[in-house]
Amino acid sequence: MASRILVAFDESPQATAALHHALSTYTDAEIHVLHVRDPQEWVSADGLNGFYSETAYTQSQESSERLLEEATKIAAEYNADLKTDTTVGTAAASIVRYAEDHDIDHIVLGSHGRRGLSRFLLGSVAERVARRSPGSVTIIREEQPADTT
Repeated sequence: MASRILVAFDESPQATAALHHALSTYTDAEIHVLHVRDPQEWVSADGLNGFYSETAYTQSQESSERLLEEATKIAAEYNADLKTDTTVGTAAASIVRYAEDHDIDHIVLGSHGRRGLSRFLLGSVAERVARRSPGSVTIIREEQPADTT
């Protein structure tokens, strides 16, 4: 069984499901939870020449801290400890880099389940991580209800 597990964690239900999966499946592993803060989110909302907004940066930092606290609370439900960390960059590259730098054996992450053109245009973080990961990857996908309209 893998000894070091990395869970990519954001505010999505898929990431929460990935964390629950890792905690319930890899009970003897050292579990790392990583939140990636994308600088594109800090660009000023008023659109002033693409300048970064210090307020958005600070909000991103505070949000990251809250997310990692939530991950720690979830781990407590399993009587497990976590190593939490945050990094700045694009999601897929940051997750792979963290895995390489911390000798991660296995990555668990959620997929947002995009299909068709939106997946093609937006790309898939999970797919990029799976292709570039130094180890194995488990992708957790919550099924979305079918659109009946």
